[in-house]
Amino acid sequence: MNILQRISTRFSKVAPLPEGTHHIHAAEDEKPYRLHLRLRNDGSGILILNASTVMQLNPTAAEYAYHFIKGTLPEDAAREIASRYNVKRKDALADFTNFAERIHTLISTPDLDPASFLDFERAQPHTADSTLRLDCALTYHLPKGDHTEHAPVKRVQRELATAEWQIILDKAWHAGIPHVIFTGGEATLREDLPTLIAHAEKNGQVCGLLTDGLKLTDKKYLDVLLQTGLDHILLVLQPDEPRSWKAIETIVPQDIFITVHLTINKKNVHQAQAILEKVAHLGVENISLSAAEDSLMDELLELQGVAQNLALNIRWDLPVPYSASNPVTMETVDDEVPAGAGKAWMYVEPDGDVLPAQGEADKVLGNFLHDGWEQIAGNE
Repeated sequence: MNILQRISTRFSKVAPLPEGTHHIHAAEDEKPYRLHLRLRNDGSGILILNASTVMQLNPTAAEYAYHFIKGTLPEDAAREIASRYNVKRKDALADFTNFAERIHTLISTPDLDPASFLDFERAQPHTADSTLRLDCALTYHLPKGDHTEHAPVKRVQRELATAEWQIILDKAWHAGIPHVIFTGGEATLREDLPTLIAHAEKNGQVCGLLTDGLKLTDKKYLDVLLQTGLDHILLVLQPDEPRSWKAIETIVPQDIFITVHLTINKKNVHQAQAILEKVAHLGVENISLSAAEDSLMDELLELQGVAQNLALNIRWDLPVPYSASNPVTMETVDDEVPAGAGKAWMYVEPDGDVLPAQGEADKVLGNFLHDGWEQIAGNE
């Protein structure tokens, strides 16, 4: 019998904890992490580590997770649980201590599968029954020299102001969405980007940035983003642009998670293996790959193998920007991977309109600034 089954069978049914979202993040002297607990109305819950590892919890395990996140002392947690469930305090203390130790192990051990180690029921983020990530396109504008015709600027009448984006971030947080990614266009063109990152940090949301990275070669600007609470970066690599490589060199030594995105096209396909080798040599551990056209799918499959041989972790579920070399429809060649668009993640345009995913402009679900989340989610 695994730990969750043992916890569940030990207790009689009681009124569940109130529905809601709770979170905790690492102290300054701890390894960086964020832990979110979303309690459902039946008392069950999902526990989310760093917006990527998702664990399904039965009501009693969810209650242990609640006390863990709240920082309740083990003796106090055991006393309350023993009282609520009419069990021996020593048994409640043993189960809570066991639960807490396993969560600490999950936090401190990279690439540990909770399904095998923690006896938890693990769910892939893209199969979650509720939205875990919001991709926020702050602008569709691109830097000078980019193919701006590929960004759908004409789709939006205006860009939301800082205060309006802050309202959206707050509504997302209250809806239980723990993860936001700022994208575009080029999100660093918005002067209020540090302000919006800081607002997401204040809420407790995991915050990511999709960028060409060129502005991040400015160490002072990068430091501002890191200090305001940026948690991870998806850098779109331009192999022929020296500043793109300089950005990677600047970011990798910092205390932040970075994924490099490379789109395979006819121009770079023959150098793609060397590009991946250089990426790995610079200390990058995570790669996102896509193909510019269907005819390159075989090469994309081969490069996935090259990446794995270089010990690069392949990320397929992250967004890519609008541009000629980064199509939004070819992010994976694995047809067996369940689509998370419109379920585990949704996309907000610069004017607040919500789409199931980037590029699905014919499926506007509502406007996050004006419509309630339940209405938007119900339209999917």
